[in-house]
Amino acid sequence: MLNSFRLVFCAAALTTTAPVYAAVRLPRLISDGMVLQRGTTVPVWGWADKGEAVTLSFQGKTYRATAGQDGKWQVQLPALKPGGPFTMTIKASNQLDLKDILVGDVWLCSGQSNMELPMARVRDKYPEVVAQATNSQIRQFDAPTRYSNRGPAADLPSGRWTAADPKSVLQFTAVGYFFAKELHAKYKVPIGLIRAAVGGSPAEAWLSADALKAFPPYEQRARQIKDSLYVEGIRQQERARDVAWYRQVRQQDQGSAKGQTPWYTPGLDVSSWQPFTVPGYWANQGLGPVNGVVWLRREIEVPAAMVGQPARLELGTIVDADSVYLNGQFVGTTSYQYPPRKYDLPTTVLKPGKNVLVVRVINSAGRGGFTPDKTYELQAAGQKVDLRGQWLMRLGAKMEPLAGPTFWQWQPGVLYNGMTAPLAPYAVKGVIWYQGESNTKAPKEYLPLMSSLIGDWRRAWQQPQLPFLYVQLANFMAVKEQPTESSWAELRDQQRRTLAAVPHTGMAVAIDLGEWNDIHPLDKASVGHRLALQAQREAYGEKNLVASGPLYQDLKISGNRVTLSFAGVGGGLVAKGGGELKQFAIAGPDQQFVWAQARIEGDKVVVWNEQVSNPVAVRYAWADNPQGANLYNREGLPASPFRTDK
Repeated sequence: MLNSFRLVFCAAALTTTAPVYAAVRLPRLISDGMVLQRGTTVPVWGWADKGEAVTLSFQGKTYRATAGQDGKWQVQLPALKPGGPFTMTIKASNQLDLKDILVGDVWLCSGQSNMELPMARVRDKYPEVVAQATNSQIRQFDAPTRYSNRGPAADLPSGRWTAADPKSVLQFTAVGYFFAKELHAKYKVPIGLIRAAVGGSPAEAWLSADALKAFPPYEQRARQIKDSLYVEGIRQQERARDVAWYRQVRQQDQGSAKGQTPWYTPGLDVSSWQPFTVPGYWANQGLGPVNGVVWLRREIEVPAAMVGQPARLELGTIVDADSVYLNGQFVGTTSYQYPPRKYDLPTTVLKPGKNVLVVRVINSAGRGGFTPDKTYELQAAGQKVDLRGQWLMRLGAKMEPLAGPTFWQWQPGVLYNGMTAPLAPYAVKGVIWYQGESNTKAPKEYLPLMSSLIGDWRRAWQQPQLPFLYVQLANFMAVKEQPTESSWAELRDQQRRTLAAVPHTGMAVAIDLGEWNDIHPLDKASVGHRLALQAQREAYGEKNLVASGPLYQDLKISGNRVTLSFAGVGGGLVAKGGGELKQFAIAGPDQQFVWAQARIEGDKVVVWNEQVSNPVAVRYAWADNPQGANLYNREGLPASPFRTDK
């Protein structure tokens, strides 16, 4: 299948260049509209000519520095009180005036696509939140994707601070915005978000060269990609391969062949086309595991009341790239599989009665088709036309699978060099992190990776107790009927164990917030809320706050009963929705797990299966997608998945 970055990612060069100075210059972060961290010393730095004197004026005080041999200068502002807007003036051979500066709390928002995902992707779920996003005290600095194989970059190539309004908020990290919105409402101080997240990125891409020394295979790879000739050779090979594959697609696609009637034409003879049911995959519906181009077609009846009105076509998600035609008119395209297909239609495209909808799908690897359990409908004038059900399909071009590219932005160390290093030492309150999906192929190494990453970043910011709050992986993929091994469950447990291994951390459990058919679940409000609870406890000192659901602590075995103890009990343990506890499994010495009965007894859970006379281990919610996991506390927070066996 097409990867999400094959067609939409624009890579920065895999090199760094030495900065050139003449007049005083500031990093991108230190600019108009910035939010400065309250209550701590605040570094302000930049570059000038070697030995040049620099003065900084802020809140009626003047600070002085001299550029060193490398041209860098820095001053330390004393602890600031929240407020603003303020101005700042920096003078050397030139003068820079910074405006609209706020003082509040700054949070670094990092990880992969679930942190990167913008409010634009969830605006249909939260239309009122978007419409009411008129708070200029919530601001975001969006760090552009940049990676470097040649060492830490001094600065970012672009980026600016933006205040939230109904238009700009669409580009805010959705998790971060809900997090910021809740903190601002509680503490009444400006909140600044620095989004530095890259879709698909593994944890090792965010480690410094020093931290990579603890992981020899990753360190070796980081050294290997320092060779520009090696990198360029691979890039040229892959570029040529991709160009050739898509050229062959265009040449072989019968549906768009020159001199023939295009297959999106309304009056086309489709008597030879095969039936296809939407949603679904053509590998299961007659064509088999084919890659290449498949055309899909359906006639729909449109009521006259929908004609001439603003309309939207929703086609769920499609694997991989689609081009959509309605009545022979092109109406939209998406180049990779993950975004929901929501195409706003011209008011002239629909007509009363029969309309012809055609979708051309290019699939480069894996199963192509329409993702189940999504919305497939035409909407206009308050009416809907269901697009699920019988369609027609025809193979346009059969191709060999296209090998995936080398994603240089995912290589060890390159995102730390390109995106993390330029941010330090900008003062921050803490870090929120949503990542892990890209490390599920090797879950057992996640605890040491994250322990190293957290320590690495704390050293970069010179804050050994920097709060680091993260999201445990949500439920995802098909439901399994019996207890089974799961790399996603293993990684979740590594995340749970990180809490005990690394102090000043917090974890937001999301095991009830996922979607089985979408690695990017839309409920980002609940994720932001649970992170905000962790922040209130870990960063704002509200130690009596119940910020977490139940966390497994210990077990006691007596006969065929296993009694489990938990932290995070809060007001008490409950089975959400009532009824029996679900998703508990038990095993004897043979380590063969079977479903178990479980009941709450006070602040503990007792687990058993009458067929297991000598239990040794219990697991809870141990699956890719543990549907029905219902152990919560009375505060409504879910228990983290766990296992007692090692």
